Parts: sequence; structure tokens; C-alpha cells
Amino acid sequence: MVPRTDALTREVVDLIATVVARYHEEYEEAAAKHSLTGAQAKVLALLSREPMPMRRIAQQLKCEPSNVTGIVDRLEARGLAERRPDPDDRRVKLAAATREGTATAERLRESLDFAREPLAGLSTDERTTLRDLLRSMLGEAR
Repeated sequence: MVPRTDALTREVVDLIATVVARYHEEYEEAAAKHSLTGAQAKVLALLSREPMPMRRIAQQLKCEPSNVTGIVDRLEARGLAERRPDPDDRRVKLAAATREGTATAERLRESLDFAREPLAGLSTDERTTLRDLLRSMLGEAR
């Protein structure tokens, strides 16, 4: 096992922190261009993939369900999201992106250049290796 104070490990951790900080900064700027907060943009991105209950959104964002309720309320007021009954359990409401919400999420995704630019400088093999290493760090199957 690598010691926690290993210089290489510290450098890798610092580099990951820099990448994350730059990503969040650009994400916030891109969200603002669409008159969204970063949190609203993240929820909209999740909902553009599939409808989901508030509790699952909160788990994905690692926040309280009450926070998600407010975010979805604001997205709904702008016509970007809607609530609908879960077809499997009508007691549960699903939040879902509207057609305009999905289009907005796609435009926001397309405007994020930070990750795309540096990754474009890597070969397919290098990107595959990076992906696999990140999955391994997160404990995900390859």
C-alpha cells in the first residue's frame, strides 16, 4: 500500500483538485449563461437523462430532499421541468425535464469546453486508460 504522505500521491490529489475546481468554475459560468444556478443545471442534467424521484436526485447530488424540492420548483416555474406520477407507484412523483429543459441541458453540456479541450489532446488509448483509472478509484466495474 502507498503511504498517504507519499509526494506522488499528494501531487495527484492536488492535480485532481485543480481539475475539479476548474470544472466547477466553468460549470457555474455556463449555467449562469442559461440563467441557472449550478445546482439547477445539475438537476436539469440529471432529469434530461431520465425522470426520477426527488429522493434519488438528492442522493445523486448528496443533499437534502427539501433542497431538491426548491430547485425543481424553480425549474418547473421556468417550464424546464415537470412533476408526474410514477407509473410503477402512483404515490410517488417523478421530476422530469420538459422538451425545453432537455434542450437547455444539451446546450449547457455543449458549452462546457474545459473537459473537452484537454481531453482532445489525449489519444483514444490515453482517454480509455484515464477513464478506467477513474472508475477504479471510484470502485466502479470496468
